[in-house]
Amino acid sequence: MDILEQSYQYGKSPLTLGALSVPYRACLYGQPIARSLSPLLHSILFRSNGASWTFQLAETTSKDDFLHNLHRSNSIGGSITMPNKVTFQPLLDDLTEEARAIGAINTAFIRLGPGGQRRYIGTNTDCVGIRDTILQNEPGVRDQSHGQPALVVGGGGAARSAVYALWKWFRPSEIYIANRLKSEVDALISYFQAAIPGIHLRYLDTVERATRLPPPYLIIGTIPDYPPRDIGEVICWNVCDAILTGLKKGILVDMCYMPSPYTRLFKTARNNGWKTISGREVLVRVCTAQQLLWIERPPTQQGIEEALSAIEGISWEPKL
Repeated sequence: MDILEQSYQYGKSPLTLGALSVPYRACLYGQPIARSLSPLLHSILFRSNGASWTFQLAETTSKDDFLHNLHRSNSIGGSITMPNKVTFQPLLDDLTEEARAIGAINTAFIRLGPGGQRRYIGTNTDCVGIRDTILQNEPGVRDQSHGQPALVVGGGGAARSAVYALWKWFRPSEIYIANRLKSEVDALISYFQAAIPGIHLRYLDTVERATRLPPPYLIIGTIPDYPPRDIGEVICWNVCDAILTGLKKGILVDMCYMPSPYTRLFKTARNNGWKTISGREVLVRVCTAQQLLWIERPPTQQGIEEALSAIEGISWEPKL
C-alpha cells in the first residue's frame, strides 16, 4: 500500500473541485530554518501540478504557533523539522505506522472524519524519501540487498528513519550502527527492539569488529560533515573507512547535503568504487512524498527533475 492510499485510512480527502486554484498554503516549522531549501522545492513541485499553493517558513518551536497556523482555513498541511519532530507529535489527532515506529514526525496532513471535521495526521516521509531515492537509482536493489547486512552511520533522528526504511523495505539480515556515542546507539537499539520486534541491530564499536563481520551492501550516512575530533568520532570514521576501502562494494546514500553534498563519506565511497547517491536527492524525494499527501497526486517527473536541477548548484561554502 502506498502512502497516499494508506492516508485515506485516517479519513476522506479535504480537497474539493477546483482546489488547485484555491490559495492554500503549507509551512515548515522549525528553528533555525532560514537556509531551508523546502520553499524552493515545494514551489517547483506545486507548480508542476498546476497548483497555486504556497509554502512558507514558520520559524518557531511554539506548540501554540504550530496549532494556530495548522488549523487556519487555508492550511493544507505542514512540514516539521528540528527541534519539533518529537515535541509536536502529541498535538496531532493521529500518527501513521511510520511515525509511530520511528518516534518522530516530519509531515502533517489533513483528512476529514465521518462528520466532515478536519483531522490532523502526523507521518514521517524521511523514510519514504530514503526508500524512493534508492529505488529510483537502483531498481533491482531489493533483490541485491535481501539477506545482506546494511549500515547506518549516526544515532540521531535521521538514523532512526534510515533504520526503519532499511528494515521495512530492503530486508537486510541485520543493520550495523556506526556512531560516536555508545549511549545514543544503546538508546536507538532499545527503542527499535520495542517498536519492531525481531529487528536485528548491531553496534560497530571497533574497526576489528567491522572488518570481521560480513560487509554491508547498503550504507546510509546521517551525520554532519565535520572532521572527526574526539575519540568516538575518530573510531566511527575509521570503521566507515575500513568498510568503504574493503573489497566488497555496494550503495551509499549520504543524507548530509549542507554545506555541500560531496561529503568526506560520499567522496571516500565514490573513490573506492561504491555507487553513491547525494543527500539532495533524498531531500527532493522527501518533499515529493509530502506533496503526495497534500495535493493527493504525484508531482510530474518534469517537476521532480526541475527540483533536482534547481538545488544541484547551490552551495553554502563560505566566500573567501
